[in-house]
Amino acid sequence: MSVLRNASIFALLTLIVGCTPLVMAAVYVARPTERHLALMRPLSLAAIFAAMAGGVLGGIGVLRIIWTRDLTVESYRVMAAGAAESLVPLLVGFASLTAAWLLVAVGMGRRAAGV
Repeated sequence: MSVLRNASIFALLTLIVGCTPLVMAAVYVARPTERHLALMRPLSLAAIFAAMAGGVLGGIGVLRIIWTRDLTVESYRVMAAGAAESLVPLLVGFASLTAAWLLVAVGMGRRAAGV
């Protein structure tokens, strides 16, 4: 939870955008219509771009430490923590997309079965 407390507004937005396809996939499983499936495609792209942007923003933060501080053992610790935190939007975004598209597959099966 400390990662979320220390996250910037942009990082939190990338996490929210990353989880949006999962919500849409749950809607598609409940009501498998072509309209809901059509919304999954642009939402998935938005989640991919948001995850990548969040990771790049974290990388920029780590690089900023390099040019603003003297390189000591403590600054290396801060850079390692920053690098780990910069991977959070990527993990959340791609894990959410994986789960979302598995739900879409279930919804497609339900739609083919006529449920």
